[in-house]
Formats: sequence, structure tokens, C-alpha cells
Amino acid sequence: MHIYLYEPRADRLNGLMAELRSARMKPVPIQANFFRGELGLLNRGGHEDRPFLLAENPDLLDQIAALRAAGCSNPVLVMRDFRNSRDTAAALDAGADDDIVIPVKSVELKSRINSITRRSHGHAAESVQVGEVTAYFDGRDPEISGQVVKLSRREHAIFQQLVLNAGRVVSKGAIYDAVYGMSEEQPFDKVIDVYICKIRKKIDQSAESGHNYIETVHGRGYKFAPAPEVAAAPMARAGGM
Repeated sequence: MHIYLYEPRADRLNGLMAELRSARMKPVPIQANFFRGELGLLNRGGHEDRPFLLAENPDLLDQIAALRAAGCSNPVLVMRDFRNSRDTAAALDAGADDDIVIPVKSVELKSRINSITRRSHGHAAESVQVGEVTAYFDGRDPEISGQVVKLSRREHAIFQQLVLNAGRVVSKGAIYDAVYGMSEEQPFDKVIDVYICKIRKKIDQSAESGHNYIETVHGRGYKFAPAPEVAAAPMARAGGM
């Protein structure tokens, strides 16, 4: 998981970077001038789930407002040294999704981010069921027809992008950006195809119905969906009903 991190204090930045990396997150340090750039680029497919972790600073409200004014729906979490109800309310009213007091353990931070992300995609519970597939948003491997299917870290990241957008086509570029980050030269065609092939094979081997859950939509990308007879009914949210 990539996470944009704004912390102008060098001593705090190093500690936060280490804490985030311990939870297998990929912090991307940003500077104040980031918020004066072309923020609309964050609306590209695959970038909208990338959270912002912003340290309390004099320009905080302007930074949040700039993100929201550019149409960015990314999760925004604010970090404070001390609780201040008035400032917290102002940040939330400006468009922040959460406001936390540091220090905070990476495991809690990751759960807060996952909660915001899955709700933004319409999933209130910690997991979602698509046909025979139960996908978890807390890092656990999925279950297919009741069996746990082991995925590598990168396979899991790609799988989650597909499941979060179940029923919709996700482009290769969006998957690549969500997993690898922005790059001038993106060899996503080959890389994503290889990983999709591995994930599809693992799911297909475990699904008792024999249904191919990952459909290749030529020229557009991939779609994760249940068998037609299952798709006719609403997808069930595991643990939610």
C-alpha cells in the first residue's frame, strides 16, 4: 500500500517511515510544494485509494482543501501531537477522513486506512463475498469455496483492486498505478498480465463451480465477477448480514 506522507520535521519523518514500512506499507514523502502542483493527476485510476497522512501544520486546512477542490477522493488522515477538539473538527469539516493523535502503531493506522477505503467502495464489513470467493480487507488471504488460498504480497494487492471494484472493469494502468506507483515508463502490460494469470489460476483451481472469476475485457482491462446466476442476486457482504 502506497501512502503519501507529509511530515516537515525530519526527526519525526524518519520514525514514521520506519513504522509504516514495518506494516508493509510504502510511504512516499511529499513536500509543501506538492499541494501547489497538478493535484488532478491523483484522479487517475489506481490513485484514488492512495491515502494521505498529513502532520499538523499551519497550512493543514489549505492542504486538505486543495486536495478536495481538485476532486481527489483519497483517504486523508491527520496526525496531531495533542488532542484539540476544535482543530480536529475544523480538519474533518475541511474534508479529512480521520484525525489521530500520535504516536500510533502501524497496525492501527493500517486498519483505519482500510476502513476508510472499503467504505468508499461501498463495503461496510471487513470482507466481501463474490460468489464462492470471500475477500478480506485486513490483509488476510481470501477463501475460495471455504479453502484459504495463499497469495503473495503483490498478488494480494492486485486481487484487492479487482475485488474492491467487483463487477466493474479495471484497466491495467489503474492496477499498475495502485500497486507499483507512478512511473514514466510503465511495463504494466506484461507485469500485470503475469500476475493476473497467477491469481486466476489459484482461484480457478479452488472454485468448486469451475467459474472463471477474472474476465479479460480486451482493450480495457479486467473484471472480477461471479457466475451470471449468482450475479443476478446482490453480492453478500461477509459478516454484514
